[in-house]
Amino acid sequence: MFWKMIFGALTRQRGKPLMIAFAVGLGVSLATAMLNVMFDVGDKVNQELKTYGANLIVAPRGLAAFNDLYDLTEDEGRTEQSARPEQFLNEADILKIKMIFWAHNIVDFAPYLDTRVLAGGEAITMTGAWFDRHLDLPSGETVDTGMNRMKSWWEVQGSFARDESLREVMVGTELAKRMRLAVGDSFTLAAPDGRDLGQVRVCGIFHSGGEEDGRVFAPLALAQEIAGQPGKVQRVEVSALTTPENELARRAAQNPNSLSAMEWETWYCTCYISSVAYQIEEALPEARVKTVLQVAQSEGAILQKTQLLMLLLTLLSLICSALAISNLVTANVMERSAEVGLLKAVGAHTGAVILLIMTEILLSAFVGAVGGYCMGLGFAQLIGRTVFGSFVTAKALVIPIVAVLVLLVTLIGSLPAMRMLFLLRPTEVLHGK
Repeated sequence: MFWKMIFGALTRQRGKPLMIAFAVGLGVSLATAMLNVMFDVGDKVNQELKTYGANLIVAPRGLAAFNDLYDLTEDEGRTEQSARPEQFLNEADILKIKMIFWAHNIVDFAPYLDTRVLAGGEAITMTGAWFDRHLDLPSGETVDTGMNRMKSWWEVQGSFARDESLREVMVGTELAKRMRLAVGDSFTLAAPDGRDLGQVRVCGIFHSGGEEDGRVFAPLALAQEIAGQPGKVQRVEVSALTTPENELARRAAQNPNSLSAMEWETWYCTCYISSVAYQIEEALPEARVKTVLQVAQSEGAILQKTQLLMLLLTLLSLICSALAISNLVTANVMERSAEVGLLKAVGAHTGAVILLIMTEILLSAFVGAVGGYCMGLGFAQLIGRTVFGSFVTAKALVIPIVAVLVLLVTLIGSLPAMRMLFLLRPTEVLHGK
């Protein structure tokens, strides 16, 4: 009898149940889209920011300590140490960066080696680098990395150099202007002592907006040959997907030993930029890892503001749904007051009447929630493709969250109508008062 009454009420009043389902569906669609994007936005925002540079710099421990002691930048430190024995890292050890606990969060990395050369009678800096290197890791995995991914925001005429071609170089716009070089031109290199190093061809002219515009970038093997340092690099730029810093991460960055055992485990097993740097230093004991604070802080600030915006939109959509449900259910109860009064008059308890009405509402809300969830997934993909240029991964965690939110919104929205049911007196309703 109970389900017959519910079926009869739903079929007799198609308009109200459909409107309730529509109101719930709209709220759920926006909540689903925002929650899926919010849970996936961290990687999307980090991926976007990774195109603007590395957030970790790996340098020889001696050079890093020298720079810290005299408060020098990396370039100033290398200039100051030009008269002293150089500090290097082994190129073969760089693979260990992709073998730490957070290896999958290491998006790209590229080693660099600077050397001085003469070109057109002018002393310039040549920077050797990996451009597009395919690596086979000891773990059996493969990875493609290099400068063409780390510097994808550069404006390049022509193309990036190829690692296997030792006679292709890239020239910065300032240097190309001074030497009157164009893509496809060749010029002769010489060592600082005048030794002829042969000709190289300009495969690309780039604009970075920084001091790199006055340099030549060449395959790492060529720079190593010119510098007489086979298998050596001076620094490695690393781009990692990280979690925004909090108080624990800041304390650990200052002194990991100050953490308790539980705090240390939490910090070490969370992908903070400081914990990634710490693990790289564990893998490369001869290296010191510095964080590029501007990039790391920007990631955290942008991510937190974006997630807050998503939460606010979700909250507003659910509030609107609750208000719509409240109006619709109240109107429904008012229209059916005679029916409810009759049920009470023949012996139905108020609790049973409320259960009947709430079951009808929850069934309508369930239908709306299913449709809204499907629409929300579509909205999430639309946002992902429009804003981030990639699809948003549907998160299973969103389903129980949305289910709980639908239940809460439906119950809260129905409270005014339930109050009316409690106060409704059969005698007054049946006598038309």
